[in-house]
Amino acid sequence: MAVAVLNPTQLLKPQLIKGRAERVIAAIDVGSSKVAALVAMADGENMPRVIGAGVRASNGLKRGLVADMAKTETAIRAAMMQAEKAAGVEIESVIVNLSAGGLDSDVTSVEIDIAGHRISEDDMAALLQAGRARIDETISARKNGGAGRSTLHAEPTLYTIDGLEGVTNPRGFHADRLAVDIHVLTAATPPCRNLDLAVRNAHLDVEAIVASGVAASASVLNDEERELGVALVEIGAGVTTVAVHGGGMLAGLVSIPIGAGDITADIAASFATRRAAAERLKTLSGAATSAPRDNHDMIEIPPLDPEDGQEPRRVPRSELIAVIRARLDQLFGEVDGALKDIGFTGAAGRQVVLTGGGAELRGIADFAQGSLARNVRVGRPRGLIGLPEAQSTAAFATLAGLILHGSQPRLDLARMPVSRGSGDQTGRERPRSALARLFDQLKRQI
Repeated sequence: MAVAVLNPTQLLKPQLIKGRAERVIAAIDVGSSKVAALVAMADGENMPRVIGAGVRASNGLKRGLVADMAKTETAIRAAMMQAEKAAGVEIESVIVNLSAGGLDSDVTSVEIDIAGHRISEDDMAALLQAGRARIDETISARKNGGAGRSTLHAEPTLYTIDGLEGVTNPRGFHADRLAVDIHVLTAATPPCRNLDLAVRNAHLDVEAIVASGVAASASVLNDEERELGVALVEIGAGVTTVAVHGGGMLAGLVSIPIGAGDITADIAASFATRRAAAERLKTLSGAATSAPRDNHDMIEIPPLDPEDGQEPRRVPRSELIAVIRARLDQLFGEVDGALKDIGFTGAAGRQVVLTGGGAELRGIADFAQGSLARNVRVGRPRGLIGLPEAQSTAAFATLAGLILHGSQPRLDLARMPVSRGSGDQTGRERPRSALARLFDQLKRQI
């Protein structure tokens, strides 16, 4: 089956309901352990209203990447058919997430000459066109180097006028120079195309591909957290995504190839039991923190092969918790390193929100707080009306966020057509890291 030229960040095309002002938004969270679908109605003013949901187990992805096209496509089709049946509508196109595939977060800066007059809409348009051209130049240079990239998001973060940083809306100011820092999120093109193909093989068009960390952030973070500085840690089955926000903007994103599925695999290997039994042990008896009574509480371990006549073993619950904590030590060590690399430190880097299926583990917030030496809470999806109870857990934060992302489009330079005349207005790169300037600004505000 041929694949159309992929444009992951095209402007979302609403599916309208005849006779209504509302439009249908459909989303699919394609994960390493499950595929979940959600259908909602949105009118652009009120919170989106969920009208259908579907979930199917899937093992077609490995570490967030499509590894078995047939299994992935089957799970996508089944989940969406379940959601369509509940909603009573037929879905043609969906918003889909990407959690791996060489996600790369960077900030690029552009600056134009204003010549002392008041900043107008034309000046803003010229600045953003210069930014769009700069992004294209960067992506083209990488492609020429043999690394094909697709731009998922390109959002303005901080504006600067004559060296004054942190301006949120520079319109109407007098200035000689106007600059903007643009957060650019890219992914390797082949994984994007494979995901696109799996969805299209399920007879659905792809409206947009959204990074999982961006989607999850939309459903679990509040505006004040985004403004003061917060790191979202989404623990999926195969991948953990770290998305840092500050000044109300996304400031950095990192993907770590460790997830809750690794804990399940560790339990299965340590106690010689099946993965399904290990997952059940983790869910029902597992925890990230221990207590003295865990040395006395006994749990039953099913044999690897129930048909060979072996009896279930009984071990202290503390042994199960020790296996879980060993993997969590590794995971949060990687998370801490990623936060430091992004620059999420000091007073502006104190708040962490955990979400994703791995965040449902008992005691994980306390464990993470001790490991990261930061304030930690577990974030669950909000902002949707009628979200079923089964989809109201942290495991479905990305799915809910995809609906919210689609209902509230933001300024994304990757959707903007390039005006070839804007290239001569692109200014010089400023010497300091744009991310460093962002967190410096946050620290001055606290």
